[in-house]
Amino acid sequence: MIRALSLPLAALGLAVAFLLSLMLGATDIPFRHAATLLLHPNDSTESLVIHSLRLPRTLIAALAGAGLGVAGLMFQAVTRNPVADPGILGVEAGGALGILVMVVFFPAAPGVLFIPAAFGGGALAALVAYGVARSVGVTPLRLALAGVAVASLLGALTRSIQLLWEDRAQGALFALSGSVAGRTWEHVGQIAPWMVAALLLALLLTPRLNLLALGEDVARGLGARTERDAALVTGLGVLLAAASVSVVGPIGFVGLIVPHAARALAGPDHRLSLPLCAFLGAAFLVAADVAARLVDRPAETPVGILVAAAGAPFFVLLARRIGRR
Repeated sequence: MIRALSLPLAALGLAVAFLLSLMLGATDIPFRHAATLLLHPNDSTESLVIHSLRLPRTLIAALAGAGLGVAGLMFQAVTRNPVADPGILGVEAGGALGILVMVVFFPAAPGVLFIPAAFGGGALAALVAYGVARSVGVTPLRLALAGVAVASLLGALTRSIQLLWEDRAQGALFALSGSVAGRTWEHVGQIAPWMVAALLLALLLTPRLNLLALGEDVARGLGARTERDAALVTGLGVLLAAASVSVVGPIGFVGLIVPHAARALAGPDHRLSLPLCAFLGAAFLVAADVAARLVDRPAETPVGILVAAAGAPFFVLLARRIGRR
């Protein structure tokens, strides 16, 4: 019963979070007025706030949350590692560094290249983390520790570039902030085509994900081409994470918390857990952004801080449970 209702309930939760995001902020807008202005915009200040400020940032939060959640699910399936996620594997730190390099050293590059730059940085970080873990024997905990180490190294390199080229690095602050504040329709247009295409492709790959999650030997016995499928799934996960990082910056633990919640509700079948993960990730990040606006009104707390406050204890508990096995 819970599995059958999980997807519509997650969609309902996203709709509620979406409406709250349009209503709440430095200035609250009543529900009926916000709904009317959403469908029938006018020249009022409230209409301008909804359509120019809150609607694009809400769409960005939803797309980024869906991308990070699905990326985490794919990483966990292909590595069979319950603590794998874009932040812990260093993908987000690599993506942020890739964008910073573009802004500092290639200032004339168009914004459409930010996602490929983030993809390159994220893919390199994931490869390094896996290589480090493989050198001592890959286990879930060792891969997580290698990813954290790589992310810390890339973070230090990012801060060094910021200090050495402070004036040039100002243009990349949005990619390092872990926030959706100030995002515009231009950012929606930048992320939406990549994210929608990647999410649709991920849905098509769910049968292969089910095979990969069974383990390499079992998947091969069932006729899967494991190396090709694993490379495709990993690359798609990196693309989803990179597209998110390119507009909101690194927001850790979304890709860790959401997949576990999706599997708890939908079970191990990725044909249901993956779309559920997209809805839950979108609802989670939109709701976290609403909370970030209310914590210190009229100022705003970066949403990445609130997500980290929820995700860090979850990661510690999960790592301790794995360590006892």
